[in-house]
This record gives sequence, C-alpha cells and structure tokens, in this order.
Amino acid sequence: MDEFDDIDLLDCPNCGGVGCLEEEGGWCVYVQCLDCGAHTAEISYKNGIDKHEAARRAAATWNYRKVIKPQPGE
Repeated sequence: MDEFDDIDLLDCPNCGGVGCLEEEGGWCVYVQCLDCGAHTAEISYKNGIDKHEAARRAAATWNYRKVIKPQPGE
C-alpha cells in the first residue's frame, strides 16, 4: 500500500486531467497534473509524521482548485 493511498484528489482544475501527489527530494510534497503540468505550491515537512500532514495539505489545496498554471516555455 502506498503511503498516500488514503488521500483523494479531484481532477485537474485546469484541464480535467489526473492529479498525482509527488514528493520532492525528501523535503516537500505537491500535487501535479500528469497532462498539463498545473501544480500546487510545494508544502515542506521535516519528518515522516509531518510528511503525511503536508501531503494532506497539498491535496486540500489541489481540491480547492488553487493551482499554478504552467506558461508556454516553462
């Protein structure tokens, strides 16, 4: 079982694609669309307990439809 399996994500607010919860270098998590690249801000954490809470916060941000939309050339 993946550690984030209990976190539900809505479809991308930008294009309707699939969102994926990503971990970056052991210090932050964020949600990114697999189709258009829209993403949430990075939510940092300090340890394993904080990591799951950070993932929940990133998912809540995504589900509230607050995303950063990629620009041409990025």
